[in-house]
Amino acid sequence: MNITVRQIQAFLSVAEFGSFTRAAQRLHVAQPALSQHVRELEAELAVRLFDRTTRRVELTEAGREFRDAAAKIIEDLESAARNAHALAERKRGKVTVAAPPLLSGGILPGAIADFRAQYPGIEVNLVEALADDIVGYIRSGRIDCGFGTFPANESGVDTTPLTSDSLAVFCLPSHPLAQQTHVTWKDLDTLPLVTLTRDSGIRLLVEVGFETARIPLKPAYEASYVTTVLSMVEAGLGIAVLPTYAWVAARKTAIKAVPLVKPVITRDIVLITQAGRSVSPALSSFMQCVDKHTTAAFPPSTKKRTAAHARRRGSAPAVNLSA
Repeated sequence: MNITVRQIQAFLSVAEFGSFTRAAQRLHVAQPALSQHVRELEAELAVRLFDRTTRRVELTEAGREFRDAAAKIIEDLESAARNAHALAERKRGKVTVAAPPLLSGGILPGAIADFRAQYPGIEVNLVEALADDIVGYIRSGRIDCGFGTFPANESGVDTTPLTSDSLAVFCLPSHPLAQQTHVTWKDLDTLPLVTLTRDSGIRLLVEVGFETARIPLKPAYEASYVTTVLSMVEAGLGIAVLPTYAWVAARKTAIKAVPLVKPVITRDIVLITQAGRSVSPALSSFMQCVDKHTTAAFPPSTKKRTAAHARRRGSAPAVNLSA
């Protein structure tokens, strides 16, 4: 079946006015062209839609039945076109983003508020989940984008890098390390250390740093959550080694973050989307807001100081553990 929108519109207009002449005037087409559209539609349907006399044009029984269905088709098509236009103009839509708890609480609320202020008609849903679960949600299409640190070269996802995150020392301003522009891993030897438990990916990064510096890792305290680690640091129970993005949970405290070097251990903070799936205009704009708020969330000049130290002192290249 090869029925066109123009044929349906011509039929509906003639049915409304009972006249080919008036219908052609309404549609701003020549009457012969409009008559041709109706003839082609009748040929395609293999049924007469109008009884034509010299004075009137009346619907046949088949024409009356087809009119209701055809009107619904045009109504649905116009609604779909309006919706598509609204999506393109970012006037409506929905975005679902997932991130680990620390990033969900520290960066995404500001990004969502900024985005909603610009595009109030677009709904944003936030899902808190672990990195492995987020990758699975992306592959299944359950969410539109994931935000965080993920293993490189994951199948079924496309990656948009936002920034590189490095490990830093978190300590009280009164601590001797807080007065330095950078800290080496060897500087941590014998200091009381508060760490995450061994089921954390961050703890693995800390172990790599200590092993590279060839100093023993003997935590004074262990905790399951970054916020707990930071609270213990604030209480003066020790120092902590955490990604610089952990600063989003320490901004309202007196804790300082100082870059760790020799080696600089980094991971990429990225947005992931489903591979091969087009990014909607709404999602594209939301990703830009996340990018802006991610950059603003880091401790002032932490990354710049780390990179400058590496160049100045000729230290070993940064170890990127996104892979």
